[in-house]
Amino acid sequence: MRQHVSGAQALLVGIAGASAVALGAFGAHALRGVIDDHGLEIWHTGVEYHFWHALALFGAVIGLPSCRARSAAILLFALGIAMFSGSLYGLALGAPRPVGLVTPVGGVAFIAGWIAVGFALRQREAPAA
Repeated sequence: MRQHVSGAQALLVGIAGASAVALGAFGAHALRGVIDDHGLEIWHTGVEYHFWHALALFGAVIGLPSCRARSAAILLFALGIAMFSGSLYGLALGAPRPVGLVTPVGGVAFIAGWIAVGFALRQREAPAA
């Protein structure tokens, strides 16, 4: 059975995936020679987590049963992408070091999102007969 996907959820998944591709290409082509190797490494880490969690967001939207935990997972993955990857993109481009204080908060959002996925998957368990 196909999971109901709202227009906002579909747009969120599309934006998360498309921006991961665009920012990955930007880092690989436009930033090479502009920022140092350490900055490119930071950028790459942001893109890698962005991609993986765009896929996790997609899976949560289409594959989890409709419940509070599914909604939490979707929100937490989106916040994690914005906060974790976004702060790394900023740091790679020379943002002040305090921007890095946001990175672990985004990481916690990712972790909490995966825990919410676990709770949502438990919703699928059939009752014991």
